[in-house]
Amino acid sequence: MKDVILAYDAHIHLTDHEYSGYLHSLLNTLRSLRINACSVTVNLETCLRSLSLFNSGTKDIVTQFIGIHPEFANEDIEEFENLLNENHLIVDGIGEVGLDPSYESKNHVSYDRQKSVLNTMLSCAERYGKPVSLHSRNSVNEILDIISTYRLSGVLLHWFSGTSEQLTRAMDLGLYVSYGPSLVYSKFMKESFLRSDLERILVETDGPVRYYRCFDNLISISSSFLISVINTASYLLKVPFPVLAEQLLTNSKHFLDKSE
Repeated sequence: MKDVILAYDAHIHLTDHEYSGYLHSLLNTLRSLRINACSVTVNLETCLRSLSLFNSGTKDIVTQFIGIHPEFANEDIEEFENLLNENHLIVDGIGEVGLDPSYESKNHVSYDRQKSVLNTMLSCAERYGKPVSLHSRNSVNEILDIISTYRLSGVLLHWFSGTSEQLTRAMDLGLYVSYGPSLVYSKFMKESFLRSDLERILVETDGPVRYYRCFDNLISISSSFLISVINTASYLLKVPFPVLAEQLLTNSKHFLDKSE
């Protein structure tokens, strides 16, 4: 019997207000296409929205991650911990969490505060055996150093954009890396993708990010954008689409600890 799920969107923000007007229709489309979206949060507001929106009735199409993004690291982390403690049985993963030095000047969130919050998030993931979806822009080395001190069930460096040396180190640590719609047009992403271990690759949309170089700058959604990513990956690897889709499905299940 074929697997119920055909593909996972490894990183998407379904709790973003950009989707609020048609989320119900979007979920129905995901169900009809047998795509499961790993929905991440960024702050306490989106954590609460996620817990309200996604329940046992959406498990077939939504894998629920909650976390505090480095942009919002000044929020009350104790409140997040309490929220997770109360809901850990229905939460599938921790994310989006990580480090980003640009938020020191943009949002007045110190790097030390970001590190403290990240360590709290990783401790939560370790305690409850949850996979982690990580933001690592301009901070890959530091994140790899931190990650190596925890025992985590699965770690994803979402939208990986590090160097070849950092990619090699991530692969050696057994981490996953994900590629999104920018794979369609970015030479850098194509080169990074081809250097990644096939068993450690996931695909994502990072919706509702808009991709100005393709897709007419529309809000990204799993039901159309994800298929284009897989198709591009298939072309790059010279592997038939169904074969690659099956491999990516296996990779996603291993990352999420949903293997049979």
